[in-house]
Amino acid sequence: MRLVLLGPPGAGKGTQAELIKEHFSIPHISTGDMLREARKNQTELGRKAEKYMEAGQLVPDSVVIGIVKERLSAPDCNKGFLLDGFPRTVKQAVALEESGVVLDGVINIQVPRQLLIERLSGRRICRQCGKAWHVEFNPPPEGICDCGGELYQRSDDSSETVSQRLDVYLEQTSPLVQWYEEKGLLQAIDGNQSIDEVFAAILAALEARR
Repeated sequence: MRLVLLGPPGAGKGTQAELIKEHFSIPHISTGDMLREARKNQTELGRKAEKYMEAGQLVPDSVVIGIVKERLSAPDCNKGFLLDGFPRTVKQAVALEESGVVLDGVINIQVPRQLLIERLSGRRICRQCGKAWHVEFNPPPEGICDCGGELYQRSDDSSETVSQRLDVYLEQTSPLVQWYEEKGLLQAIDGNQSIDEVFAAILAALEARR
């Protein structure tokens, strides 16, 4: 299976990515992982990316696309892969297609905006062990982590910041979603279900494509 995973912050992509990876025995490849690996291995493209990363700048499409192609040529991708965080734009999707990569499907996990805000803004992190809790969906016992650590809300999990993150995601990926839909590759998945139900819906959608 050669797949792309789309979904806004808070949609549960990380959880589903692990399940998909295990089910199909394919590598889960995120943009961040690819950049770090190329940088660590000091490939030519990795060194180019490093200059931008050290300067705190976005790595240009041309470099990212090259690193993606480099990563997808690795032996562990022979049976397929799950791309997460790439492509982010239509330009990147076109470049991926032009490089000869043929996709089996694009999974788009959809969750109502208000629920996304509730999921993300209710998250609390333990300062001591890093465990994540949720004030509504997974409340900590007695208001502290079970390790005894103090809980805090990350600055990017405030309601205002979450709303801005969702706006950026929507603006950036809406054209990409439409592009894949026109290609007949998009599989829209209702993310407002249990983890098992979402995964079952993903498998059913992919099976229907075969």
